[in-house]
Amino acid sequence: MEKLGIGLIVGNRGFFPDHLCKSGRETFIKILEKKGCEVFTLSEKDSKFGSVETWQDAQKCAELFKKNKDKISGIIVTLPNFGDERGIADTLKYSELNVPVLIHAWPDDIKKMDLANRRDSFCGKISACNNLNQYGIKFSLTTFHTEDPESQIFQHDLDKFFSICRIKQSLKNLKLGAIGTRPDAFKTVRYSEKILERYGISINVIDLSEIFLKMDKIPDNDTSVKNKIEEISSYLNKKPLNITEGLIKMTKLYIVIENWLKENGLQGFSFQCWLAIEEKLGIVPCSVMSYFSHKLIPAACEVDVTGLIGMYVLQKASLKPSAIVDWNNNFGDEKNKAVIFHCSNFPLDILENPSMEYQAILSGTIGKEKSLGAVEGKIKKGPFSFLRVSTDDTSGKITGYVGKGKITEDKLNTFGGIGVVEIENLQDLLHFICSNGFEHHVAINLSETADAIYEALQHYLNWDIFLHV
Repeated sequence: MEKLGIGLIVGNRGFFPDHLCKSGRETFIKILEKKGCEVFTLSEKDSKFGSVETWQDAQKCAELFKKNKDKISGIIVTLPNFGDERGIADTLKYSELNVPVLIHAWPDDIKKMDLANRRDSFCGKISACNNLNQYGIKFSLTTFHTEDPESQIFQHDLDKFFSICRIKQSLKNLKLGAIGTRPDAFKTVRYSEKILERYGISINVIDLSEIFLKMDKIPDNDTSVKNKIEEISSYLNKKPLNITEGLIKMTKLYIVIENWLKENGLQGFSFQCWLAIEEKLGIVPCSVMSYFSHKLIPAACEVDVTGLIGMYVLQKASLKPSAIVDWNNNFGDEKNKAVIFHCSNFPLDILENPSMEYQAILSGTIGKEKSLGAVEGKIKKGPFSFLRVSTDDTSGKITGYVGKGKITEDKLNTFGGIGVVEIENLQDLLHFICSNGFEHHVAINLSETADAIYEALQHYLNWDIFLHV
C-alpha cells in the first residue's frame, strides 16, 4: 500500500523558547514515519530548527509543498510553542494545496512554567485558528485542545485524520463503473450522473450483453481461466480440482470485469445482478462481486451506483472491505435493533463461517439450477459504521447520512447474508431516512470511521451529510 504523504509545519515564535521546536519536530517526524507516512517538512538548514516563523520561512515551506503537491494528502500544523499564526496561514495559502489540515498544540508541563520552558501553545492554537478562519482555510481539530503527540488519544486523532485525507484524496477524479441497467421495479436506486460529475465522480457504463459477448470469446481451457479459477475457488473455500461449469462461468465473468475495470481506470462497479445473468448463464454474480470487494474493489448489487460510492468511502476510511445491505427487518420489539440483510455478495472477511450457496430467493422463481453463487453467513459481531450516499436532483447536491453502531451476537434462523445491528436512537434514524426519501440500501463497514467520514464529506467536500448520533 502506498505511503500517505503528510506535510508538516512546525510553528515558532521567536520570543518563546524555540528549542522546543527542535525536539517537537524530531518527535513528530518519528511518530509520522512510524505510522508509515512520507513526511515533507523544512530541514534545519532551511530555517531555525526546521520551523516556520517568518515570511521567508513560509515561502520556503509553501514551495516545498507545491513541489510535492501530487504526494501530499494532508498537512499537520504542530505548535511546540505559541507559534506565528501569520507564518502558518501564509504557508497554507501560498502552497495552494487543497488538502485537509490538522492543528495540534503541545500541552504545557505545569512543573515547567519558567521562561525557558513555557510553551503557551494553548493560546497560540486559538490565534492560529483565528487567522485560518480569516484566510478561509478549512482545518480539523484534535479531540482535546492540547495533546501529547505520543499519547493514545493523539494516535486516535491521527488515525482519524489519515482517514479524512484518504477519503478526500480518493474522491478526486474518481471513476466507477455501472454494468447493466437497474431492476425496473427499483426506482429507489436512480441517481444523477450529472450531479456526480460536478463533484468529480465519473461513471463508465457497459451493457450486460457486452459482458456476455466478451465471456463467450474466452475458451474454457484458456490459460487465464486456469490461473484464475484456482485463485477464486481457493477464496470460496472450494477445492481447486472440483471445477464445475458454474465455477468456470464465474471465473470468466471475473476476468471480463477485471479487464474492463483496468482498461478504464475504474475503482469499483455496480452490477445488474438479476435476472438476465441467471437466465443466460445459470449463475448469480454474488461470489464474483464478493471477491472483488475482498480485494478492495467494491462491488454493489442492483446497479446501486450511489450505494457503491458509500462502500468506497467506507473502505478508504478504514482500509477494510465494505458491503451493501438492506435495512430489512425489525428485531422483535427491541426498538434500537434491526436486521440487515442481502442475498448476498458480502466479502467473506466480514462473515462468520461463510459459504457459497444457491440464491434462496431466486431459486423459488427461476429454479435452483440457475442460482448458484450466493454468499451466505452471519456478519461478525463488533462495531460498525454505515453510510448512505444519494443525489438530490432538486437541490443539485450529493446528500447522505452516516453513523455507527454494533453488530450483535443475536442469531436468526434464516438465509442469505445476515446481521442484527444495535444503533442508539434507531427510530429517529429510520424517521430521518423515510422523511428525506433515502434508499433502503446502506453501505456498511466493520470499523469505527463515521466521524472521519462526516468530517471529510461535510466539512472538506461540501456534501450535504447528516451525522446520526
